[in-house]
Amino acid sequence: MAMFRSLLRHFDRFRHDHRGAVLIEMTLIAPLMLFLSAGVFEFGNLIHDKLLMEAGLSDAARFGARCNSQLYTDAGLAAIDCADIATNIAVFGKANANPATDSPRISGWQKANVTVTIAAPASCRDAVVAGVTKYRSTTAQVCIVRAAGTFAYAGVGMLSLVGASPITLSGFHEERLIRF
Repeated sequence: MAMFRSLLRHFDRFRHDHRGAVLIEMTLIAPLMLFLSAGVFEFGNLIHDKLLMEAGLSDAARFGARCNSQLYTDAGLAAIDCADIATNIAVFGKANANPATDSPRISGWQKANVTVTIAAPASCRDAVVAGVTKYRSTTAQVCIVRAAGTFAYAGVGMLSLVGASPITLSGFHEERLIRF
């Protein structure tokens, strides 16, 4: 009986003593919080790269819509490749980029991942269809410049622990062909 009372006394003292509770709670919660924080950080990096890619594609399409290589030829200058310059703008942020020395907007993004199509015959659309104005224009057709790209996001870090494979970001931007 004395042994039973001694055991109850120790159990009662253990039940009222809270000195180790915080350590136990922290041990249980800390790994989960670290994992969630790393996931939020990784997702932020992914969104940042996607926004940089979309900004580059938007800049490329805007340049391609206004580029007119015929002006250079008419002025007696060497013709320029508007699509190539637009691709440089998308990837590097400048027209006369050198891939050997200039760094891309997103580390690892290359010109091979970007396609700029300037007024391909299939991209021209009728301004008025069945009496409904689809595009405001002084011409019967409106042509589109399209910049499209992909980027294999490799910084998956913590997401690979939950089975997320490398993510391919893709995007495009279209502008109406203006040419000055």
